Amino acid sequence: MTRNIRLTIEYDGARFCGWQSQRKEKRKTVQEEIEKAGYKLFGKKINLIGAGRTDSGVHAEAQAANFKIDSNLPLRNIKRGLNSCLPEDIVITAADEVDISFHSRFDAKEKLYRYTILNRKIRSPLLKQHSAFVSYDLNINSMRKAAKYLIGRKDFKSFQASDKKEKSSIRTIKKLTIVSKPPLIEIYIQADGFLYNMVRNIVGTLIDVGRGRMKPDKVKEILSKTRRALAGQTAPAKGLCLAKVFY
Repeated sequence: MTRNIRLTIEYDGARFCGWQSQRKEKRKTVQEEIEKAGYKLFGKKINLIGAGRTDSGVHAEAQAANFKIDSNLPLRNIKRGLNSCLPEDIVITAADEVDISFHSRFDAKEKLYRYTILNRKIRSPLLKQHSAFVSYDLNINSMRKAAKYLIGRKDFKSFQASDKKEKSSIRTIKKLTIVSKPPLIEIYIQADGFLYNMVRNIVGTLIDVGRGRMKPDKVKEILSKTRRALAGQTAPAKGLCLAKVFY
């Protein structure tokens, strides 16, 4: 009997070339590592479907993925067996059996990302792979004012990678919260979908606002003109983490 298994996955993306398998380029990816572990466990290939693609260097606290398998192995043994075959920077935190029609990507309603900024004068060897280092003083209140203009259903074309085209650049940001935990600043963005590099481009723009390089209400103009060149730089991948997928 075919079963549909959903995995919740935590990983440190520092040494991986993103989530999606890239067998032609022979680069290490998270998807490929889990599929290799699945082959060792089940003795057959599994086709893993992720909720979304994270780029090279991006991390995940709770990525979701599913695969179908003809196996009677109990869920606890699937989780334990996969973890025993995975490298230390990937772990399966949960394994659940879901309806056979469930699809990790198409059934996802919203995603929550967290971006971490280290804001102090000196860098941190301990945080270098998990935060963006910004030595300039950042005005949190200005960043929060700018963030308010981004909440709601809008055309985010200005925050899409310039070399990427999608059918529609309209998305709905449900929440955008900036939390100050000196010397860390955490930016949480929850939306019904994200364009390529959208979170990192938003963060880069908010950093420019925090530095005083642009006024908070400049964000309104950036949105209305739908030109990538008007927004800030793309923030480094290493500060980004997929925190949760909502179904």
